[in-house]
Amino acid sequence: MFWDVLQSFFSITIELTLLFVVISLLINLIQGFIPYDKLNQYLSGKNTVLGALAALLFAFVTPFCSCSTIPVVVNLLNKKVRFGIVMVFLFSSPVLDPTIITLMGAMLGVKVAVAYTVITSVLSVIIGFTLEKLGFEKAVKRVVMTGFEEKTNTFSWKSAWSETVGLMKTVYPYLIIGAAIGSVIHGVVPTEWISSMFGGNQWWLVPVAAAIGIPLYVRLSMMIPMSQILIAKGMAIAPVMALMISSAGASLPEVTLLNTIFQKRLVVAFVASVMMMATLSGFLFYFI
Repeated sequence: MFWDVLQSFFSITIELTLLFVVISLLINLIQGFIPYDKLNQYLSGKNTVLGALAALLFAFVTPFCSCSTIPVVVNLLNKKVRFGIVMVFLFSSPVLDPTIITLMGAMLGVKVAVAYTVITSVLSVIIGFTLEKLGFEKAVKRVVMTGFEEKTNTFSWKSAWSETVGLMKTVYPYLIIGAAIGSVIHGVVPTEWISSMFGGNQWWLVPVAAAIGIPLYVRLSMMIPMSQILIAKGMAIAPVMALMISSAGASLPEVTLLNTIFQKRLVVAFVASVMMMATLSGFLFYFI
């Protein structure tokens, strides 16, 4: 059993490392061509469709974890960017990580990665503008952000490699932890138990997984190798996706930070919205 776990760990780790370095470097090179000045214009504009698309693109090219989005959100609010557009960014940024989504496509299949991207993007837009319609803009506190530097579009192999190394320092450890946990699950936990407990189409598994994800604070990068093993062991993809989205979209540290910029009712609405996004996404994966 020990050698089975060890072999599984090294196999997953080598695959993840090669994919992560190559994909991260390519994406960081591509980001050098993105016109951030133009993107900021669309974010600040009055056109709802263009603003939503710009928020999603901005979320996609700034792969932050849930806590790291807070300074950007404060900066956007201070710039008087439309509240609904800021909310679209807040919900979509932690779940739309280009490197992790590409890894998801490589390990879980392109169909899963595309469906995940489309579902989370659409739900982020719907939830973001719904909160605006419900008047939650009035629940934003006055917060001044200092020391924030905007990303500029520069292209060079050196800067791309520097970004890749920086990303590895923050994200790669979670990939390794996820690979270790996945390997233990692969070698120790019986397939029959996972299949009987979490397989099938039991509807209640999805909201339960969504509820479990938030206090766990399992980063998206950690969930990819874990989800591959869980699905291979027989766990249904719907609760896996619900767990992945809720743990990436909200976390206890992020909720604590949000208390400093949002009133309690908006914080509660945010957590409830992430739960709803994760649950709806999970249910939609039953049809994929």
